[in-house]
Amino acid sequence: MIKRLAGVSLVALIAACGSAPVGPGFYRVERGDTLSKIARSHRQSVQSIARWNNLTNPDSIEVGQVLRVEPPNGAAATSGAVRSNGNGSASAAPRPAPGDNASSAAPASSISLVWPTSGNVIRSFDGANSKGIDISAPVGTPVVAAAAGTVVYAGNGLRGYGNLLILKHNAEYLTAYAHNRLLLVKEGETVAQGQKIAEMGDTDTNRVMLHFELRYQGRSIDPSRALPPR
Repeated sequence: MIKRLAGVSLVALIAACGSAPVGPGFYRVERGDTLSKIARSHRQSVQSIARWNNLTNPDSIEVGQVLRVEPPNGAAATSGAVRSNGNGSASAAPRPAPGDNASSAAPASSISLVWPTSGNVIRSFDGANSKGIDISAPVGTPVVAAAAGTVVYAGNGLRGYGNLLILKHNAEYLTAYAHNRLLLVKEGETVAQGQKIAEMGDTDTNRVMLHFELRYQGRSIDPSRALPPR
């Protein structure tokens, strides 16, 4: 996997880990892309792509995110309300549904998770400043695989995440586990749901905690929606 990671973001790393081919009518966001650039290259309006992908903020797309760029089920693309941003490119003004959120919109498929560790959630997902949840517990508390999968990254090369694990569960879902004291699995290893994979720590953070992320097609989604109540 990626060994030299200076300047690489977690978003880019997760995108690299989950870069499976996308199907017809879809596009995976690359570094430097904007929604207007993607729309132009696929001869669609920005508003149409924003609407097909439930994007409430057209400026908030992430490297590795998979976007629908053709109408679903043969629906016609509409130009809708498109406004100029003043530099010649267009930006959309889609009307979001109440409570709609680009990063937490329900994915087309689902995954069944178990809690990756015990403890208290001290920070919840908001899709902007927090791409996952933070769980606090004593140092050394076991961290387990939230679902069965393959270890696609195990290391400490990303500044701010400490000892980090990324598991790939299928072509659509990955989970990330940061700030561990000790990593117990290696890249390429297959793990079972609930298997101990690390011990909680405080590497690259100021308190003992697990930062846990869930990604669907490269896009961060709220992991609490896929976790059982407790």
